[in-house]
Amino acid sequence: MNLLFKIGFLDVSIVNIIDITLVSILIYQVYKLMRGSVAIKIFLGFLSLYLVYLVVNAAKMELLSIILGQFMGVGVIAAIILFAPEIRKFLLIIGKTSILSNENVLQELLFWRKKETMAFNITPIMEASKSLAGTSTGALMVISRSSELKFYAESGDLIDAVVSKRLLISIFNKYSPLHDGAVIIYNGKVKAARCILPVTEREVPAQFGLRHRAAIGMSEATDTLVLIVSEETGQVSMAKNGKILHNLSFQEVREMLNDYLTGEDIDEKFETISAFKSRKLKQRTAEA
Repeated sequence: MNLLFKIGFLDVSIVNIIDITLVSILIYQVYKLMRGSVAIKIFLGFLSLYLVYLVVNAAKMELLSIILGQFMGVGVIAAIILFAPEIRKFLLIIGKTSILSNENVLQELLFWRKKETMAFNITPIMEASKSLAGTSTGALMVISRSSELKFYAESGDLIDAVVSKRLLISIFNKYSPLHDGAVIIYNGKVKAARCILPVTEREVPAQFGLRHRAAIGMSEATDTLVLIVSEETGQVSMAKNGKILHNLSFQEVREMLNDYLTGEDIDEKFETISAFKSRKLKQRTAEA
């Protein structure tokens, strides 16, 4: 063991420093995952109960210790049940960044498979979005480059048709039986319509309705880019990795879609545009 220094009777080594650092990163990631959701309050409730149990146990209150001890004994099972959505989200994040991911270079080398691009002509999506925004017709489109999203596609009506402006406009027409829900687009095809998406549990601004909440929830659960047209304002938004950009120009939407479908990392661009729009909003608020 490579000893670095001593604190009283404690010997601190390089392994201890690495161990503490990794645990700190893990705790921070868990906090980020639960931040803004009901799960953080449940977690704090569990922590408070555990601290009470330690105090009661130290004070030799036998009856209360037995009751709390029995509760803490099934605490792991209770935590798995209560935190099931967060655990699922955590595993999805690991799966997206795993070496077994289908976009990973190692896997492509192992199977001697050339990386395929999922880019396709996005003009029909752009033209349909402009028409829908012009008439303030609500729309929700999930664009995927790595998966057909069968689980979510099967929650709606399977279509498997080539993307076209007329098709998208007819789906989201308010008199269409398919308009209520999301459209899933993969590899240039509309895989399904009227799909049910997971809704985020995080707190979102009051101006965002259920359509925007579903878009954020879908972007949290999957590696997709979600396009939203607001029914109230006609403004276009995009969601990725739990973040949403509001009131985008069509040029920005086109650039985002092209970059995403050609395999570029757009997370940094999302952060930059989000920060820029936040500054502009604060300036307008201050001027008003």
